[in-house]
Amino acid sequence: MTATALLVADPATCTEELDRALRHDGFAVSHADIDTPAGRTGPPPDLVLVSASFGLHRVALLSQRLAGPAGSPTVVVFPGDDLDELQSCVRGGFDYVLPPFLPDLLRTRLSSCRERGRLTRAVEEMAAMASLREYERDLSIARDIQTGFLPDALPSPAGWELAARFRPAKQVAGDFYDGFELLDGERLGVVVADVCDKGIGAALFMALIRTLLRHTAQHTDTGDPLHRAVTGTNRYLTRNHLQQGYFATLFFGVLDPGTGMLCYINGGHNPPVIIRASGGRCPLEPTGPAVGMMADSRFEVRQTRLLPGDRLFVYTDGVVEARDAGGGQFGTDRMLDVVTRPAVSADALLDRVDERLRRHVGSAEQSDDITMLALRRQVTGQGSVER
Repeated sequence: MTATALLVADPATCTEELDRALRHDGFAVSHADIDTPAGRTGPPPDLVLVSASFGLHRVALLSQRLAGPAGSPTVVVFPGDDLDELQSCVRGGFDYVLPPFLPDLLRTRLSSCRERGRLTRAVEEMAAMASLREYERDLSIARDIQTGFLPDALPSPAGWELAARFRPAKQVAGDFYDGFELLDGERLGVVVADVCDKGIGAALFMALIRTLLRHTAQHTDTGDPLHRAVTGTNRYLTRNHLQQGYFATLFFGVLDPGTGMLCYINGGHNPPVIIRASGGRCPLEPTGPAVGMMADSRFEVRQTRLLPGDRLFVYTDGVVEARDAGGGQFGTDRMLDVVTRPAVSADALLDRVDERLRRHVGSAEQSDDITMLALRRQVTGQGSVER
């Protein structure tokens, strides 16, 4: 197959000698001005010889424009009227040829340039692969660390069921959930949160928020562990990490398993919904802003009561914003239709929502983290309920 060469020079520049030498060496030669190759179609040429008079910046842009799936062609500069511009291009990493352009001399010189170009690209590809492998290893470590922050098992006080589902869109996520005992087992804390971003940075921020919330709540022996945990976490984040620009929406509920009373703070989060056994549903609207945004944020503690047979469903926006192949969202109405139907257990409820989500998304790529938590108060002597 005939090798191709592209000569890039100002139309007024005399390149006949270079053209003849290339054709003598078997190249199929074409000519273009510096801006003409932007509209080229087809595969890039094997070799590009460009006048250094265009300057390093324009030569570098030309090299980028001519790059194909297999990489950039070998770009070699030749001198114009100003040797300083040639020197600038050489310092910028481009090889060069000098007149007189005698066929034998040019062939030897271009062969050396092309071999150096191949070697440089091979080294760059090896470095890129090594960097990618290192990144993938770091990402795998981050995923393992993040998984360690999620509870191995959720507490289940007598007469209650607690279940969760966690499906990150990438290897690491900004979502998290938690369930833990408070006040020597007399209370149950449940948390679902969503950091504003994705990737490793969001995952690290998630780990920080989870640790602050749980540690503060579990080490508050008197007063209100819920309010102290949320306000203390917000103060710490705004005092130490405001410049990073991360914040998180969260729902933090504290349950008294004996009475069914649920105290909660909703910090800018999607409203969880209580599905009443007697019929109807009750959304738990925000009681404050997202944490980590403003140092003086106020968070109101509200309370409600879960009666036998009632279910609490908490979720992140990855549920309602899940998209199918056509871009259509799962949506709040469809979610509410699924969760309000009778379910035999908290696990059964989450399995049903997850199955409907997967069916909706189909072959489309998951675009956001999906996290769900269900809390159900059992009914003594209850018969089976159809899923």
